[in-house]
Amino acid sequence: MSRIQLSDHFGFSRLFRFTFPSIVMMIFTSIYGIVDGFFVSNFAGEAAFVAVNFIIPYPLILGAVGFMFGSGGSALIARTLGEGDRQKANRIFSLIVYTSIISGVVIMIVGLLLLRPVAIFLGASGDLLTDSLRYGNIILLAIPAYILQFAFQSLFITAEKPRLALVVTVAAGVANMVLDALLVGIIPLGIEGAAIATAISQYIGGVVPVIYFLCPNSSLLRLTGTGPDIRSLIRVCVNGSSELMSNISMPAVSMIYNAQLLLYAGENGVAAYGVLMYVCMIFIAIFIGYSVGIAPVVSYHYGADNKKELKSLLSKSAIIIGAFSVLMFIAGELLGTPFSMLFVGYDTELLEMTSHAFSIFSFSFLFTGYAIFFSGFFTALNDGVTSAIISFMRTLVFQVASVLILPMIFKLDGIWISLIVAELMAVVVSLIFLFVKKNKYGYM
Repeated sequence: MSRIQLSDHFGFSRLFRFTFPSIVMMIFTSIYGIVDGFFVSNFAGEAAFVAVNFIIPYPLILGAVGFMFGSGGSALIARTLGEGDRQKANRIFSLIVYTSIISGVVIMIVGLLLLRPVAIFLGASGDLLTDSLRYGNIILLAIPAYILQFAFQSLFITAEKPRLALVVTVAAGVANMVLDALLVGIIPLGIEGAAIATAISQYIGGVVPVIYFLCPNSSLLRLTGTGPDIRSLIRVCVNGSSELMSNISMPAVSMIYNAQLLLYAGENGVAAYGVLMYVCMIFIAIFIGYSVGIAPVVSYHYGADNKKELKSLLSKSAIIIGAFSVLMFIAGELLGTPFSMLFVGYDTELLEMTSHAFSIFSFSFLFTGYAIFFSGFFTALNDGVTSAIISFMRTLVFQVASVLILPMIFKLDGIWISLIVAELMAVVVSLIFLFVKKNKYGYM
C-alpha cells in the first residue's frame, strides 16, 4: 500500500486511511481518564471517584496549551510545506517543540503552587479536598509531557507519520491500563496509584516523539537548531487559540456543570456526569481525531492554492461527519445502560440516574461532530480568529448559558438537555461563518 502524502488527491478511501490512525489515537488518549475512573470507582470507591472527577478539569486546563501549539503549529507548518519551504517548516516545528517543553515546566510549577487554593475555591473541603490534592499533586508532575503529547498528536500527522503517532499513543494507553490494574487493582494504592499510572503513560506519549524527531528519520520534519521567531510563534498561538479555548473552556464548563449538579442532585449527580464525560470522551475523540487528521491536508492545499481540493475535502468531510454523528447517536442510545453499569453498577439509584441521563445526552452527538470539525477547518485555513469565535460561542457562551438557564425550567433534566441546545446553536454559528468566508477561501 503506497504512502499517503499531503499533496495527494483525497477520495473517501484515502481520507479514511489517512485519518483513521488519528481517530484511534484520540480514542486511546481519552482512555487515560476512563481507565482511571473505572479502577478508582470500582476499587477505591465512590468518594475517590468523585474527587478525581472534581479535580481533573484543573490539570486539563493547564495542559491545554499543548493543543494550541499542536493545532496552530501544524496548520502553519503544513501551509509552509505547501508553499515549498521545507527548511522553514523544520525551524517552526523545532520552535514549537522547544517552546512546549519550557512552557510545560513553568505551568507545572505554577499549577502545583495553586492546586490547594483552586480546590478550596471550587468548594472542596474535608475528604473531598484531601483526595483531590492526593490525585492532583501527582498528575501535575506530568504536565510538561502532557503538553508535548497533545502537540505531537497533530505534528506527527503533518510529518506524514499518522501511524507512528498511533503506535506511540497506543503504547502510552496500554501502559496506563496495565499500571492502573497493577497500582489500583492489585497493589491497593487507590487514588495515588491511578495518578501515577496516568503520569507515567503521559511521559511515554510526550518523550518518545522528542527522541524520534531528534534522530535521523523518514518523516517530513526533524528537530533542528532554531533561533527566536516571535512572529511565527505569535501566528501559531493565534491560529491555535480556538483549540486552546476549547480545551480550557470544556474543563471550566465541567466545573459549572458539577456545581449545578451538586445543587440539583448532590454528589450522585457529579458521579453520573463523570460517567457521561468518560464515555463522551470516546465518542468525541472520533470527531476530534478526524478533524486533527484532515487538518494538515487542508492546510497544505490551502498553502498550494488548490481550491478544487479544498472543495472536495469539505464536501466529503460533511458526509463523513454526518455518518459518524448518526452512528454515535445510535450507539449512545443502545449502550448507555451497559456503560453506566460498567462504572456505577454497584449503586441502583446512581445507575438509574446515569442511564436516564444517557438517553437524553446522546442527542448531542448529532451536532457535536460538525461544531468540532468546522472550528478545526478554519484553524487549518490559518484563520484562528474565526475558529476561536466558534469555540468561544460553543463553550463559554452557549454551554454556560444553557446549563445555568435550562435547569430552572426542566430541573435536573435541564442539565442533560443543555449540551444538546449548545451544540445545535454552535453548528448554526459555524454554518454562518462557512458561507460568509466561502469567497475568501474558495472551498464552496
